[in-house]
Amino acid sequence: MNKRPTIHSVAREAGVSVSTVSQVLREVGRISDDTRRKVQKAAKKLDYVRNRRAMAMRSGETHDVGLLIHRIANPFNAEVVVGASSYLQEKGYLLFVLDAEDDVELQEKYLRTLIGGSADGLLWIPATGTTEETIAWIRRNSPATITWLRTLPDHPFDHIGVDSTYGTAMATRHLSDLGHTTIAFLGGDHLSPTINQRIGGYASVLVTKGLNSPIIRPCEETKTDAKAAAIALCQENPEITGIVCNCDVVAAGATLGLAHLGKRVGHDVSVVGFDDIEDSRLWEPPLSSIAVDPKGIGRQIAEAFIARKENPDAPVRTISLPVRLMARASSGPPAKGNGADG
Repeated sequence: MNKRPTIHSVAREAGVSVSTVSQVLREVGRISDDTRRKVQKAAKKLDYVRNRRAMAMRSGETHDVGLLIHRIANPFNAEVVVGASSYLQEKGYLLFVLDAEDDVELQEKYLRTLIGGSADGLLWIPATGTTEETIAWIRRNSPATITWLRTLPDHPFDHIGVDSTYGTAMATRHLSDLGHTTIAFLGGDHLSPTINQRIGGYASVLVTKGLNSPIIRPCEETKTDAKAAAIALCQENPEITGIVCNCDVVAAGATLGLAHLGKRVGHDVSVVGFDDIEDSRLWEPPLSSIAVDPKGIGRQIAEAFIARKENPDAPVRTISLPVRLMARASSGPPAKGNGADG
């Protein structure tokens, strides 16, 4: 079996010192273009792969960053990963993604894996029920931690979020302005702070507009569960003509459920999502949604991590990113005599 090429192998092939190879590979130092090309050519010829463990032992840093999320199958999360990974790659970091499925025990295991494995930082959506002991442990062992979307008590870490309350209030107001008087909220199988905020935004508009009492149907963030929940919701409350959804995946399931009932989305029942993932614009009908720019969120949390690494003693920051309504064909005025006054 051929031995794995080392930095010494590359140095011999290029006819330079090991320190020169190290500087070229790390893109530091004053190295001539000719020497740099020789080292790069030698590394390519030998199929040399940098040993990240050895690098970490020398520098004290791995340049690895952990991203801990929930429900990786949600396209929103995939777009966040793209945004974070692209920016971190520019800065020489490698992103590792783990899905804790909103389970505190699985989260604990993954946190120990990432931080115990000497990850240089953590980009983290805390699971529902995260304990104070876990938060304190992370503060001691991973100072470059960024939370996103879900906040923690007393805001111990830099945080990137969106105004969920304002977002669902905007969605509900949009339906009310179109003439809907009976509007439901669909989604959210765990009462996390984010879900509570979104329900709160929805309910606040019902009060100010003098509409129906809140009609809330929880469901998991899957099309299958959302479809079943939407069917049950409309069968139990046939007067509903508008649905505000916790996220676009839930909205997709809701449109499937409405189609199953023979209802036309945007005519018989209007649907508004939350996230504005790329695919939602291609659905039939195209989905009205609260846009939060998931790729932009990914870049923001990556930028916050780099800023924390470069200035570890800076005050903790909380950034709330703007949201906006993207009105499309899934929302329209209710059919005559179906939920509109008069």
